Amino acid sequence: MSRVGNKAVEIPDKVKVNIGNDGAVAVEGPKGKLNWTLPRSIKASVKDNNVSLVRDAETRSVKALHGLSRSLVHNMVQGVSQGFTKDLIIEGVGFKAAVQGQTLNLSLGFSHPILFPIPKDIKVTAAENTKISIAGIDKKVVGQVAADIRRYYPPEPYKGKGVRYAGEQVRRKEGKTVQ
Repeated sequence: MSRVGNKAVEIPDKVKVNIGNDGAVAVEGPKGKLNWTLPRSIKASVKDNNVSLVRDAETRSVKALHGLSRSLVHNMVQGVSQGFTKDLIIEGVGFKAAVQGQTLNLSLGFSHPILFPIPKDIKVTAAENTKISIAGIDKKVVGQVAADIRRYYPPEPYKGKGVRYAGEQVRRKEGKTVQ
């Protein structure tokens, strides 16, 4: 029994959820619109400002899809009503970031600046040259953009330089010792 899949998704005010006959889920809210198609073995219905999902079979893969589908629908509803944000922190001497139009200019100690194109549904802001905030309505895209930016220079364990998530703990290592 999927504990996650059996929970109903509450629909807040100002959010509309439409479920088509083919399993197409369309969620519209004050921040925007999101669309997704349910797997064939999962059915959804809207009753009393709640979306409930049920599965056809009891196989292991369908049970996993049941919980996944509920989580994705919940993230869609939350995204169009509140949105999602990820914060990155840049540490290192001379390391900085600046938003220039639809590109993020990163200076991470390389011989050249890194120009990261910002996707159209994502809003990126750089505060204090070392703090990057990524906001959007799609949780998957926000997380992927943050991971792509972090991948340019992940935090290294000796000096702690690099791009890290806000609140991320980097385990430090001891350097070489002189005998």
